[in-house]
Amino acid sequence: MSNTDLAVIILAAGKGTRMKSALHKVLHPLGGRPMLHHLLDTVEQLAPSRKIIVVGADKEQVENSTGNHCEIVVQDPQNGTGHAVQVTRDQLHGFSGDVLVLYGDVPMLSVATLQKLLDVRQGTGQPAVVVLGFETADTKTYGRLVVDDNGALMAIVEHKDATTEQKAIRLCNSGIMALDGNKMFQLLEQLEDNNAAGELYLTDIVAIARAKGLECAVSLASEAEVTGINSRSELAQAEAAFQTAKRQQFMNDGVTLLDPSSVYFSHDTVIAADVLIEANVIFGPGVTVGKDVTIKGFSHIEGATIAKGATVGPYARLRPGADVGAGAKIGNFVEVKKSTIEEGAKVSHLSYIGDAIVGAKANIGAGTITCNYDGFNKSLTEIGKGAFIGSNTALVAPVKVGDGAIVGAGSVVTREVSEDALAVTRAQQKEINGWAAAFRNKQKKK
Repeated sequence: MSNTDLAVIILAAGKGTRMKSALHKVLHPLGGRPMLHHLLDTVEQLAPSRKIIVVGADKEQVENSTGNHCEIVVQDPQNGTGHAVQVTRDQLHGFSGDVLVLYGDVPMLSVATLQKLLDVRQGTGQPAVVVLGFETADTKTYGRLVVDDNGALMAIVEHKDATTEQKAIRLCNSGIMALDGNKMFQLLEQLEDNNAAGELYLTDIVAIARAKGLECAVSLASEAEVTGINSRSELAQAEAAFQTAKRQQFMNDGVTLLDPSSVYFSHDTVIAADVLIEANVIFGPGVTVGKDVTIKGFSHIEGATIAKGATVGPYARLRPGADVGAGAKIGNFVEVKKSTIEEGAKVSHLSYIGDAIVGAKANIGAGTITCNYDGFNKSLTEIGKGAFIGSNTALVAPVKVGDGAIVGAGSVVTREVSEDALAVTRAQQKEINGWAAAFRNKQKKK
């Protein structure tokens, strides 16, 4: 249900030059998902009536990524954070609810923190401006939040302008705010660019509000939640924090990680209890793992479903569309793509199974491949229940092997194999007695 009293503005107009990338900064992935989409997912849980993203450079990238789920406003020229909020005037004309101002490169905010920020905005005195602050031992060059004895926000002081006494303040400014939509544009109109950068700073809105006798307040968050991502190094730090949290979450939920720091999860990974995951396993997006599964080391899994009691790896690769049934086995150096491996089936060694259905309790010998691509189209291979495919077999799709059939090792199968039949396509073995010894003697004489 939409919250008609809430609008969200996400500032994403920065050029992200420190990323040194053709990809827009806010679209760089965190846990396999663009950081902007982490923030949008959090915002969505607040059910705002309006979601506006302010963009500048690479506008098309953000539009293509978000589709029609957000309104896109262009800030041109880019004249500071205050100006970035000003350019939403047409979209928010007549809006009188609360306005959250967020940043597309701050993706780790929680719903609870944003709700608390809104609660302060609607709380005692209904302050016109509420700033999200955080306390830290290392204040770096953050702006400081100056509060009075009652906790009311008196001013935001930039680090370079702070006195020695103010620099001792540990309460810092995240830049994130909740504003009274009735008063927001009246306050923004009074921003001035009389600063070294010649820009309109959103932080100046506090001083303007105080000068009008309006209340301002602070809501608190953890430093980790409000940390921005502006470089590849900071992205790596955020990824490390994301992975640490995911690992702890899964272990709390009953998943065994033999070497937690070597296992990497995606934002949407789903793992049931009593799953054992060995070292050096990577989960890409779209993976669901059922109870009692064992995933052995050095496996890479993406877009796959693994049912109860199955075993995967070591050194296995499950690509999108892989559906591994209950109790099935995917062994070492096996790759499965867009295929169903039914209950109890085994693909144990050195095989490629693509665009296939492998029936329940079928056994796929080492070195078997499904030849699914002819250079133009992908075709289906069907292997029946209880079928046995001998080692080093090539199944040239489209092809079907019936239930209970056996294919001899080294075969190239191009036609349907009947149920319970034996198919062998290799040439008849020929032997010439003494030929090898004669060959060696001839070579020595040369």
